[in-house]
Amino acid sequence: MIELRLNQENFEYDIYSLLKAFYPKEVIGKNLKEAEMILDIQYKEYEIIVTIKKREEKSDMAAEERKTAAKTISIKGIEKKECKNLLKKAVYELLQEETKKELPWGTLTGIRPTKIPFALFQQKKSEEEIISYMRDTYLASQKKIAMSIEIAKREQEILKEIDYKDGYSLYVGIPFCPSRCLYCSFTSYPLAAWEKHVGEYMKALEREICFVAEVMKEKHLNTIYIGGGTPTSLNPEQLEQLLKTLTERFDLQYNQEFTVEAGRPDSITREKLMVLKKYGVTRISVNPQTMRQKTLDFIGRKHTVQQTKEAFWLARECGFDNINMDLIMGLLGETREDMEYTMEEIKKLKPDSLTVHALAIKRASRLNELREEYKDYVSVHDEEIAQMTERYAREMELAPYYLYRQKNMAGNLENVGYASLDIKKAGIYNILMMEEKQDIIALGAGSISKRVYPNGQIERCENVKDVSQYIERIEEMIERKRVLLED
Repeated sequence: MIELRLNQENFEYDIYSLLKAFYPKEVIGKNLKEAEMILDIQYKEYEIIVTIKKREEKSDMAAEERKTAAKTISIKGIEKKECKNLLKKAVYELLQEETKKELPWGTLTGIRPTKIPFALFQQKKSEEEIISYMRDTYLASQKKIAMSIEIAKREQEILKEIDYKDGYSLYVGIPFCPSRCLYCSFTSYPLAAWEKHVGEYMKALEREICFVAEVMKEKHLNTIYIGGGTPTSLNPEQLEQLLKTLTERFDLQYNQEFTVEAGRPDSITREKLMVLKKYGVTRISVNPQTMRQKTLDFIGRKHTVQQTKEAFWLARECGFDNINMDLIMGLLGETREDMEYTMEEIKKLKPDSLTVHALAIKRASRLNELREEYKDYVSVHDEEIAQMTERYAREMELAPYYLYRQKNMAGNLENVGYASLDIKKAGIYNILMMEEKQDIIALGAGSISKRVYPNGQIERCENVKDVSQYIERIEEMIERKRVLLED
């Protein structure tokens, strides 16, 4: 148990995130009288004093606090961003000395570390200048800096024809799945229980689609991404109606990518794949997460490894030449050998892109809600496994093209997307979501739209997560978009 003590709330979340990275299993909070360690941050007029204290029990008196390490940071005349970076660096160095650990990303706790080299390249900084800046400012490892720079350079190449001024991307959320996975925190509803509501949901979604198509008719649609949930949990008729509405309502002459997550192999049929081909879908996902059957059964995915392989080859047979596969590193009960076996099996399939996620235990997941029940299950995740997955990806001639991080991520690692050296196989929408350079208009329950202004300001607009509420309040959701999109 660790107490975080501050006399001001400045940068509290950043410091909490850094503490959590060093001590992922500890309870961290304020006013924890039973805490054995205290991180004390005192803001003064021109300096910040950071102190680590230990609370020790005395047999003849109350617990006594003993200072074990401290740093003083001068902040006179510096800007807020530099102040934050200096503070995080001081906290990192104290915690590093305390734990004898190094974090691969150093002080970086945000979800978009590649935005840093991406922005610096746009400022005409050299690769050497970026390396020096990321090392000195954030204490990031050489390996992570190198990957960030490689990805940022590739992103620039992939996005060179994207219209930032008049272009936008469209996300359409289908929140239904064959079953809910143990780790899932997305807006997702088991199809068996919600099947009678699918028709109502699709009608509400169509209203939102029609509204956005009219409002955005003078803009250029660059990418479409239908995600979920599992969009292919819809039946062929529902799927066709959705795609027909999208292709009829939106002008697709500027569209560079049309992705549909056909993520669950047990939801994929020849009929559905042919519907996707009919309406010009260019990229799909067939997501195994693991190729170990015992793990699939444990996490609640109601399909077999063999179904994954069959769905992949069926998609190839139907003409799809841009197929992504998602994997999760650190699934409960899996060993390093299990992950290597999965990579061997994926290598035989040769997908066009591969996304390797590090398990993140989210608050809304069943895994978090039932954490006591699963506390004895081992989750193996470390830099060595991450490097092993990267090695396999490169052997498949796939190179990293986007990266993001999440809270409570296993091993303080990252999610990495690898794609064919042919840049046309990379997921453009994924990069645009991470770099936040273009408007993303998101439709459906639980989706979040983002409007990006020329000065870099970002304004968000959320749809309600609950399917029933989304159906009942669809006019309110449309009105929210009207406010967001009006000039």
